Amino acid sequence: MVYNVIGLMSGSSLDGLDIAFVELSEVGGTWTYVIRHAECRDYTPEWVEALKGAINLPAREYQLLHSRYGRHIGGEVMDFIARHNLDHKVHFIASHGHTTFHIPEEHTTSQLGCGAAIAAVTGLPVISDLRAMDVALGGQGAPIVPIGEKLLFGGYDYWLNLGGIANISARDGDLFRAFDICPANRVLDALAAALGKAYDENGALAAGGVTDAKLLQELNSQPYYSQPFPKSLANDFGTDVLLPLIARHTLSVQGKLRTYVEHIAAQTAAAAQSLPVAKEGPKKLLVTGGGAFNACLVKSITEQLAPLGIEVLVPDAQTAAYKEALVMALIGALRWRQQPNVLASVTGASRDSVNGTLWLGEG
Repeated sequence: MVYNVIGLMSGSSLDGLDIAFVELSEVGGTWTYVIRHAECRDYTPEWVEALKGAINLPAREYQLLHSRYGRHIGGEVMDFIARHNLDHKVHFIASHGHTTFHIPEEHTTSQLGCGAAIAAVTGLPVISDLRAMDVALGGQGAPIVPIGEKLLFGGYDYWLNLGGIANISARDGDLFRAFDICPANRVLDALAAALGKAYDENGALAAGGVTDAKLLQELNSQPYYSQPFPKSLANDFGTDVLLPLIARHTLSVQGKLRTYVEHIAAQTAAAAQSLPVAKEGPKKLLVTGGGAFNACLVKSITEQLAPLGIEVLVPDAQTAAYKEALVMALIGALRWRQQPNVLASVTGASRDSVNGTLWLGEG
């Protein structure tokens, strides 16, 4: 069976809306993929501020933003379809939306970007709310990407995504385990903004900085890191806890960036050690997400993992950049087939579940 799906992802780093048109094939339970077209549609400063401030809005204004952002997503998809001549070629859209409230201990998660609005604008079926059922079943609702690692990215022992939040997955026999490690690009980008940069390109600023041992120790001592998995992070841990902590230290921006890079690397190594992997001997870790393009960060992670016998591998640029949008497309395809698309072994839910609300568009 072949599914031509547009996968959409807006990460916590707020760098833009990732759009991937993916051809997914399933034969005898084996899935393969081809990313036919993919691009990141940058957010305007107005959209960055709107999404960043959404959690502080009154209920009415939040709902209005939910609808307005959904229509914005729909417009971006229509432009993407026109640019790549995809009329009548897309079977459906799988939209992650942009996470705002994520409170799994209260069985609540919320992603901006109304699926009905996207369907109304595009006229295409839309699958949205990709975490809600898992959270309702007592799960963390995160990470949800491991289903894609299981079905599309075999051959590795660990999978590391360096997005706004860093998360890691590992194969435990027939099960997958995964959790959010720590804030990543959301904090790095905020630090780079102090120098008027949208981000630290290739990690050049961090590479020129010096690690501050005291700040690193304070970062590594956060209670979250000693909690057992399954566990997940909301965006405000980086913005409301770690950034103010970093701001209390009188360091150069380069020093803060370098220290935070070392923090991510240290927590990645600790996370890898905590995840059970039955395989003996050398192991492989696949790195994707925006942080995969940060040479300083990848180098530091590589150095931290080498003593553990873990080789760090970065795939081609398209896969590294759009893996999450690709996996959203897969999650949508599994929902279309009414098959489980979020793994309880990862999230701690009472069972594997079929996640996603279906909006039929012009149906």
